[in-house]
This record gives sequence, C-alpha cells and structure tokens, in this order.
Amino acid sequence: MKRRLYFLTPDNQTARQAHDRLLLSRIPEKDMHVIAREDVDTTDLPQANLLQKTDLVHAMQLGGTIGGLLGAVMAAVASLMGWVAIGLEGMTILSTAIAGVFIGTVSASMIGINIPNTRHARFQNEIHQGKILFIVDIPVEEVDRISEMVSSTVPNSDIQGIDPTIPAFP
Repeated sequence: MKRRLYFLTPDNQTARQAHDRLLLSRIPEKDMHVIAREDVDTTDLPQANLLQKTDLVHAMQLGGTIGGLLGAVMAAVASLMGWVAIGLEGMTILSTAIAGVFIGTVSASMIGINIPNTRHARFQNEIHQGKILFIVDIPVEEVDRISEMVSSTVPNSDIQGIDPTIPAFP
C-alpha cells in the first residue's frame, strides 16, 4: 500500500535536489512526479502525466458506478413493467448494467480528461507563483522517514500533506 506525499519547492534547483535525495533514499523515479507552470523549466525532472494532471481516474470511477447503477435500475423497471421476456429478467439486468458501466466510463472519461485534478486545487496559487509541486508515491512504512528527510535536507521545501490513498492507476 502506498501513500502520496505532496511538497512544494521554490525553484528548479531545489526540485532537482529533492529528486536526488529521493533517489538516494531508494524511491524509484517512476513514483515521482512534478507539476509546474508551463514557463518553469522542469525538463530534467520526472513529469506528471495525464493521469496525475487531470481528473480522468476519478471521472471514470464515478461514471462507471453511476452508469452501472442506472443501467441496472432501468432494466429492473423494464422487467417489472413486463417489457422483458419471461425468464430473461436476470440476464437483461446484468447485461444492461454492464453496458451502463461501459457507456458511463467512456462518457465520463471524455469529461474528466479536460478537468484539472481536483486533488491539486489547493496548490494552484503556489504553482501560478512559480513553485514546483512534487508528488511522491511512497510505501506507508516510509512516510515518516521520507517526510523528515525532505523537511531536513531540502532547503525551502514545504510539505503540504499526505493523501490517505492513491488512485489505483496513478
């Protein structure tokens, strides 16, 4: 199980120093992501991808859940109204729920890919001021050690919090 640690660095040099310290602490680079204003140079740092920058994962989860429930309810109502052949009610409810999950997921993903990640909303002011948001996915047992290491060895870094869970597809 992993936790997501957020901290802000004031510039590229400090972010590079944090990156190096994390690598020395045996945190794989694939578990590090940075988000910055477009004019801030972060070419030598691990960039956050579409899944970290947008609300795609949350939208897909929500769309699939709502679509599946709506499909199942609609099929159940159709079965109760007698619009479904006798003996096929269960199969109709199941297949309509599966179709609802698919349609809901696809529809919501088209919306979610265009929405900035809601978990990063609290950092927008600092990012617009030129700071670099560092996101690190670390094992639960390493949270205290890594937080302390960043606070003590990376100058001007500002630990902003820890997410209790990270998405299944970060």
